[in-house]
Amino acid sequence: MSSTQLPDYSGGSIVNLMQSIATACGSTRSDYPPLALLSAAQLARARHVVLIVVDGLGLRTLARHSASRHLQEHQLGSMTSVFPSTTASAITTFMTGLAPAQHGLTGWHMHLDEIDQTLAILPLTPRDGPSLTPAEQLPARLFKHQSLFQTLNRESWVIAPQSIAASAFNSWHSRGAQTIAYRALPEIFANIGELTQEKVKSRYIYAYYPDLDTHSHRYGTDSRQAQQTLAAFDAHFGELRRRLRGSNTWLLVTADHGFIDSPGRRAIDVDDHPQLAALLQRPLCGERRVAYCYVAAAKRPAFESYVRRHLARACHLYASEELIAAGWFGPPPYHRALASRVGDYTLLMKDNWTIKDWLPGEKRYTMLGVHGGTSSSEMRVPLIALRV
Repeated sequence: MSSTQLPDYSGGSIVNLMQSIATACGSTRSDYPPLALLSAAQLARARHVVLIVVDGLGLRTLARHSASRHLQEHQLGSMTSVFPSTTASAITTFMTGLAPAQHGLTGWHMHLDEIDQTLAILPLTPRDGPSLTPAEQLPARLFKHQSLFQTLNRESWVIAPQSIAASAFNSWHSRGAQTIAYRALPEIFANIGELTQEKVKSRYIYAYYPDLDTHSHRYGTDSRQAQQTLAAFDAHFGELRRRLRGSNTWLLVTADHGFIDSPGRRAIDVDDHPQLAALLQRPLCGERRVAYCYVAAAKRPAFESYVRRHLARACHLYASEELIAAGWFGPPPYHRALASRVGDYTLLMKDNWTIKDWLPGEKRYTMLGVHGGTSSSEMRVPLIALRV
């Protein structure tokens, strides 16, 4: 198992990349240091800036697969993700320019005091009962941040899968940009080609591709399906590089997180620990690799004792407030609801362990590939960068 890696918000994370891009594209907001690998001044010299986020393309994945030679050839270096190293937190960073400490999105499942419900935050669907508020009304209640595109002084575009392009979450976080919905991988590159060839002054183009993440979850990080998906992306990237030659464009590719594989024998099912379940005020939140636990004050000694006695082989136990203070979610100032969204305790899974609970009627499913933790395989992502 790879070594532990915490986010480097001082100049080596995806939030710092977004600061460099924002400054290069005319934003006056300066919340974080720029990325040490690629400065705003370098990016600002180009006519267009294109950022493609390949969900799940960790540094380890890129290095292990020879079918990604075009991407490897132009790898500038690597960065850390944010904490937790998961799509809900990191994609929000790409679309806002903010760390989780500020945007307040802390994992796939989040308990939200504003509506007193636990939601899967990207589709904005409830985990524990019927929806009390229509999804299209939730962003205005839950998200007080601007999108990154609203802060930029240039025309912006979002290229997103048709399945999510018009979702409530995506629409809110795409404010200030024009959106193109695509159905298949080639359309991403066709749209980028057209947008960078038109006679306009300058553009910032953000594109998101989810299929590598989907296949890695289902089949594993080294599966034939994941490798074929990466090979297809790499081939289209090589063609785009040739097509854009002479367009004065910075072409950037990175990821929200990496992956590890976790076999079934490394999964803790809370159903097998009824004493633990009885100590929880509500179902687990967060991720399979980073679980937030809500525990009443009177039950906390018993909770700590149970975890240390029965789960120590599989997880580290932290008071969630300690992780906030240590800067895992990002530097202050903190989102007003950050503390309430990470519970009283965090179970950070060791090695390739996971933990999961299931509610009555919830459809059960397995995941071979997982992420969210602090192993370098989950946390480190590549930065592919070239000016064409």
